[in-house]
Amino acid sequence: MEFSQRYVALGDSFTEGLGDEDTTLPNQVRGWADRVAEQLALARPEGTFGYANLAIRGKKMKQILAEQIDAAVALDPTLVTIYAGINDILRPKVDIDAMIAKYSGGLAKLAATGARVLVFTGFDASSSKVFAGIRGRTAVYNELVREAAENTGAELVDYWRFREYNDWRLWDVDRMHMSTPGHVNMANRVLEALGEAARIPMPELPPIQVKTTAESLRDNATWTKEYVGPWIGRRLRGVSSGDNLSARWPQLRTPL
Repeated sequence: MEFSQRYVALGDSFTEGLGDEDTTLPNQVRGWADRVAEQLALARPEGTFGYANLAIRGKKMKQILAEQIDAAVALDPTLVTIYAGINDILRPKVDIDAMIAKYSGGLAKLAATGARVLVFTGFDASSSKVFAGIRGRTAVYNELVREAAENTGAELVDYWRFREYNDWRLWDVDRMHMSTPGHVNMANRVLEALGEAARIPMPELPPIQVKTTAESLRDNATWTKEYVGPWIGRRLRGVSSGDNLSARWPQLRTPL
């Protein structure tokens, strides 16, 4: 099927959709990009809008550039969203300047297709006791991403300034990925950036839980055991949660 408008989403777990579980879909997740694609398709004549999602969890910048950029270009996109580099920032050592220089080349290649390209800044994790330590790295990354966007004509989705994500109800239980409400909110943020009128109703958020010190300590211990430990173990073994996964929607399809 040939589509007159073609949206291709690139990146890692953020774009794949982790935290927004749907067991009926590939990789058992949905995510903000799927939700954006559905709204874009609804606003256009039936059968004219195609969507592909090449994002895979755990991918670092080098892998995304090597595995997803050319694949996206081959799909002749009219719209591209990309978020990459945060998995690199979480590593003990990273050359952010060199990484964004390569990222800029990838953005330029995408922009050369004539597609509208949206690129994200990283989230300000200052409200997280665990991830606040990478705030400085993320700020440097963001400034270089802003410059890369200006130089390549890409548009910026400024995740760093989305203060609603200081509400932990927008995050999944792993505290690393957005929850379903978080993904819905991000979809609406992207639709806003695109100038689209559509908005997706937000799911009702659960009440904020007030926990005792003992409950918080117990929750933190469980989280460390179930999520942090396995994450560190994968880093030490040099493996990724996405090593045996394929892109969810590797070819253009009607998202409805």
